[in-house]
Amino acid sequence: MVDARLLDPSERAAEARHQRGALDLARRLPALLVAAREVAATVMHGVHGRKRAGVGETFWQFRPFVWGESTTRIDWRRSARDDRVYVREREWEAAHTVWVWMDRSPSMAYVSTLAMQPKVDRALVLGLAIADLLVRGGERVGMPGLTRALATRGIVERFAQVLIEDERRNGDTPAELPPAQALAPRTQAVLIGDFLSTPDDIRTTIHAMASRGALGHVVMIADPVEETFPFTGHTEFLDVDSSARLRVGEAESFRADYIARLAAHRDSMREACLSRGWSFAVHRTDRPAAQALLALRMRLEAGQGAA
Repeated sequence: MVDARLLDPSERAAEARHQRGALDLARRLPALLVAAREVAATVMHGVHGRKRAGVGETFWQFRPFVWGESTTRIDWRRSARDDRVYVREREWEAAHTVWVWMDRSPSMAYVSTLAMQPKVDRALVLGLAIADLLVRGGERVGMPGLTRALATRGIVERFAQVLIEDERRNGDTPAELPPAQALAPRTQAVLIGDFLSTPDDIRTTIHAMASRGALGHVVMIADPVEETFPFTGHTEFLDVDSSARLRVGEAESFRADYIARLAAHRDSMREACLSRGWSFAVHRTDRPAAQALLALRMRLEAGQGAA
């Protein structure tokens, strides 16, 4: 027998918000998927292989046969063109696991007229693009708390489906930080968000994820207005996480203090990352996504070499 009951008004309102959030994400995702693939294509060169002999399917080079090794490795067609016997070597393709987290909390919806797109859309484009690049390069990619590590070529579509389903379940309460769970050794994490949480919470999360030796890369997404604070005169500021409002008379008088606090916050984040051997970078939404993706891919490859 199925236990069923009617939803009370508050539950019905929450369910409606979740459905609206899921529908809005589903509406935006097709364009974001296209953007992610286009950005990934611009930095695709150089992803495949790490140019070492080993187990894999991609041809690397021919080398002379060494007495004592198995004759099944001999390439007879190549050997027939010379007076030597050659072995066909394949490229080393040991897969790594990378965990990609994309911030979808309320503050990520912010967008100014100076930006190319909202912070949340830029985070999704970068996260999906790096997942696509990594899978095409032979790696496994997962989203912490949402999926296991996968190596399917349809990783972008798979992630999109998971994100929509998560939005349907928890649309009005997306986490500001990834799960503070230890990642396995020899794995890497990519965290993309605005990281406006308290420095202590951010530090705790990074230290927890890195506690077993996992490497990580933090990309802080910022709208250009958030960096320059161009407000003047009478201005009203709204808190996206609550109904709080702040009205000030001369907004420009707060600029120096705001910029100093922002710098201190980022210094704290940078220190938390460096203390665990993680990288930290700031990416503004008025700059091309490919710029951040290329830098991120290079940091990931450096991390794989160190693993």
